[in-house]
Amino acid sequence: METVGLKDLKSRLSELVNRCKMGERVIITDRGQEVAMLTPLSDSRRAALAMRSSGQASWSGGKPKGLHGIKVRGGSVARTVINDRR
Repeated sequence: METVGLKDLKSRLSELVNRCKMGERVIITDRGQEVAMLTPLSDSRRAALAMRSSGQASWSGGKPKGLHGIKVRGGSVARTVINDRR
């Protein structure tokens, strides 16, 4: 994983993006402090994009519809995660 400052990032952006396409991650610093990470797309993101481009899925923005009235047995998801971590 390479670390680059903002000045280097500006001059080498195309190269660094190509390296991300190949699976590398790049840490971006500002005055020596890590501030961001340039990462390749996740497999799930690639799958979602492929579904959208093939017409299998679409999203016009906003919140999903059809979730009103769904009931879940047990505690909240947040409580389940907290309990799981213990």
